[in-house]
Amino acid sequence: MLHSMTGYGRGEAAGPRLALHVECKSVNHRHHDVALKLPRSIASLEPDARRLVQGKVGRGRIEVSVTIHPVEGGTLTPLSVDLAQARQYAQIVRQLAEETNLASGATATWLCEQPGVLTREAEPMLTSDDAWPLLEQALTQALGELVARRSAEGLALRHDLEGLSGILRGQVGAIAERAPAAVTRRTARLRERIQALLGDAAVDESRIAVEVAVWADKTDISEELARLRAHLDQLAALLAEGGAVGRTLDFLIQEMNREVNTVGSKSDDLEISQTVIAAKSTLEKLREQAQNIE
Repeated sequence: MLHSMTGYGRGEAAGPRLALHVECKSVNHRHHDVALKLPRSIASLEPDARRLVQGKVGRGRIEVSVTIHPVEGGTLTPLSVDLAQARQYAQIVRQLAEETNLASGATATWLCEQPGVLTREAEPMLTSDDAWPLLEQALTQALGELVARRSAEGLALRHDLEGLSGILRGQVGAIAERAPAAVTRRTARLRERIQALLGDAAVDESRIAVEVAVWADKTDISEELARLRAHLDQLAALLAEGGAVGRTLDFLIQEMNREVNTVGSKSDDLEISQTVIAAKSTLEKLREQAQNIE
């Protein structure tokens, strides 16, 4: 099965008071690049988390973000009130009201909203031993969803690549079918030019045959077409095989592009040249899609 390098997954695991929330997203990348963003309290778990990611995803840039938050309905740490801070706010408001002849706007609600009046004791940190089972569970869940989405997109990419491969195979066939006619047309043009130069004099058919043979040898594209067909067969086999074939596909498409360019440089036939242009366009689409494959 083919896998795309683009995907997203999320997971969560909860303890008695605290829960871990994990988000994973992956994008295209030439290599395997894992970026982890963990809370400071569990930063020591980064090597274990990295190994878990590397064991599930083979290629691409994978960004993992982990957050810790209280469990809904769990026991919260108590609030504390800084009465001295509140009195200062109230005194300043009364003083401003007296100086400006305005009614005092200080209320209990307003005081509670001011910085430093109400504070909550810090949540106790998770130890590494307590956090790893939660992180492993949440990260495994997120990676499972990520891989599933990459697989689904990989299936769609395979269908696109197979369709484009079929188009390219048809274009290669059209070039092969046109090649003999190009030789015939070249022979006819050469004979017409020589006849125009010689006038009523007899045309040396053996000389024409030699010139045509030399030209045909220089413009022969049979080897290029044979290699293109072989590359297309290999492409079909890779798509059927699946797995981490992205780099191989990229190299194979480069080779096909080189063969098509050679066909274009050798040909002086308009129809073949037009088909070569169309084949280059198809190869570019193949290349763009293959770059999404793991």
